[in-house]
Amino acid sequence: MPAFFRFDRAIVRRPAASAVNGLRAVDRGAPDIDALRAEHDGYVETLRGLGLKVDVLPALEAYPDSMFVEDPALVFTEGAILLRPGAPTRFGETAEIAPAIRDHFGTVIALEAPGYSDGGDVMVTADAVYIGLSARTDTAGAEALVAALSSLGRKGVIVEPPPGVLHLKTACSMLDGETVLATAQLADAGLFPDLKRVVVPEGEEPVANALRVNDTVLIADGFPKTAALLRDRGYTVRELKLDEVMKLDAGLSCMSLRWLA
Repeated sequence: MPAFFRFDRAIVRRPAASAVNGLRAVDRGAPDIDALRAEHDGYVETLRGLGLKVDVLPALEAYPDSMFVEDPALVFTEGAILLRPGAPTRFGETAEIAPAIRDHFGTVIALEAPGYSDGGDVMVTADAVYIGLSARTDTAGAEALVAALSSLGRKGVIVEPPPGVLHLKTACSMLDGETVLATAQLADAGLFPDLKRVVVPEGEEPVANALRVNDTVLIADGFPKTAALLRDRGYTVRELKLDEVMKLDAGLSCMSLRWLA
């Protein structure tokens, strides 16, 4: 099985003008759509610069959060899983992205009612796929996802993040095969006893949603302590402007589906 951070393909979706109405647990104001699209363009060009062929799907005005393609689907070299996002305004996104998924994967498993599972609650590691329970991923959905992962030869592990964590990957992300970047709150929760931990400096918690792509760790800009910490540990770090994206409680991992073809 290839390293979980090795990719050569990706799917993204253009931000819709309706993203001004996107979901947000903390209201930091509506995003500026032109600036949001510029941040998305920069993200796509970064992925291409790191060696990925990127398919860009058209915007979906009916779904304000549809640029966050990782939530309705999971993709692996061996196949894909169509999820059931837990926010009512996002229920239709899975059907919208399904044709693009089926174009690329011969094996596609679609989760069925009644449970809900959201890709933001899923973190892939070298040995397992962790599924965090949340307001948008319930026990039934997590258990159905474990079964689907088993069909793809993957081990699913259900965990319960501390209170106040929107999504599992809001508070953590993998830096390499054995190291997780996490907020202090999540690092202290003991969810990943077999992994080494790098704790985000106090005051920079939003940067915990990093994204390892091949030999580079992508992080949001504006978090100098974390950037220095990672570079001091030998990681190649690239900082991306994500001010408007982060107004929508989102980050780097949410905006693409990535796999090694």
